[in-house]
Amino acid sequence: MKAIFTLFFILVSFTSHAAEQAEEIFAQLTSSLYQIKLIDKASGEKSSIGSGFQISSDGMIATNYHVISSYARHPTKYRIEYLDNLGNTGELTLKSVDVINDLALVEREVTAPMDYFLLSKSSPQKGEKLFSLGNPHDLGMIVVPGTYNGLKKESFSDRIHFTGSINSGMSGGPVVNKDAEVVGINVATSGNQIGFLVPHGKLIKLYAEFKKSPPADIKKQMASQLLASQNELMSTLLNSPWQPKQLGANGIIPIIDVPFIRCWGDSNTDKSDALILAAVANCSLDEDTYLAANLFTGNIEIEFKHMQAKELSDSKFYHLYQQQIARAGAGNRAGKGDVSEFQCQHDLTTPQNNNMTSKSIFCTRAYKDFPKLFDVLYLGASVDKGQQALVSHFTIAGVSQKNAMAFTHKFMEAVSWK
Repeated sequence: MKAIFTLFFILVSFTSHAAEQAEEIFAQLTSSLYQIKLIDKASGEKSSIGSGFQISSDGMIATNYHVISSYARHPTKYRIEYLDNLGNTGELTLKSVDVINDLALVEREVTAPMDYFLLSKSSPQKGEKLFSLGNPHDLGMIVVPGTYNGLKKESFSDRIHFTGSINSGMSGGPVVNKDAEVVGINVATSGNQIGFLVPHGKLIKLYAEFKKSPPADIKKQMASQLLASQNELMSTLLNSPWQPKQLGANGIIPIIDVPFIRCWGDSNTDKSDALILAAVANCSLDEDTYLAANLFTGNIEIEFKHMQAKELSDSKFYHLYQQQIARAGAGNRAGKGDVSEFQCQHDLTTPQNNNMTSKSIFCTRAYKDFPKLFDVLYLGASVDKGQQALVSHFTIAGVSQKNAMAFTHKFMEAVSWK
């Protein structure tokens, strides 16, 4: 009983201390916090809200790219405004973005030097208490205490795992340590006290690059960032080990040995009434790059399916097999205003040093706002094993032509029969 009372006392003391710290930090920093609003010019109403924080005395404000993304892509349709802690509003100018790390710099006009947030010179320690600030659900600025849990594992892009409630509207708000120094920027949540932050080093880099060479064209800046990011990702994938793995009775498939590509499996071997025994492996990059509400890029999806008929005629098996092929589609749900129509090539292929003959379909579509970027879809379906088949399928969103061809060639050569 004494131990329980002691634990209760510690928890109450800790909670009380965290609340006191939160109040002190809020009082100290509230004048440099903003609600960021995107206003539709035609209706005069806000179309999205987020948070932002001042990082210089002359009016530079940091936020998330996704908070102002509609303006970045359609600047004639929207305007960006701020709302400060005193209820004052004003217009903001978009100065620079980091679309890969979901960051943006916007600027307000100032008549005298203003208070601003200091960016920390070091990263937090695991378990360190942090404080997330923002404007959830348009309710006004709040402070949410949480814990630094290090960088998110199995991620290609750096994200901090933060134990705390990051709610809608807090996107773009700062996360500070006990000294009120910024160590991260709110970016996403998975619910249940699981939040993700952009490391503050990404903001330091973006701001330094802006001061050295401000971008003349935001869309060109975005295109350059997207090309560089996909090149880094594809180079990593192509130069990492591709481990052969058996799927089903006789299929051989590649598993790319990188921590950020995760695979899951399933089968119907427990179904006694199944006409076709199937074993499935799905692999994907569990992250993407936000461009607009209905446009994400940078993601990869890979699927393999081994099928073997139990007691079917060749024609019936072929019919069911064709249905599986027809279900394949693009993983990136882009609209007609974002990309061109898919252009596809069909062929019968037997890659060099491979014992599998497949019907192959290779499709590409181009991004309209970002030259040299494409969505790619590949499907290979074996045609040489009677009532046994292997379907391999991948989609890559936002990749260069050179990298798409290199990945496809390596992928085709890595899928074979045992």
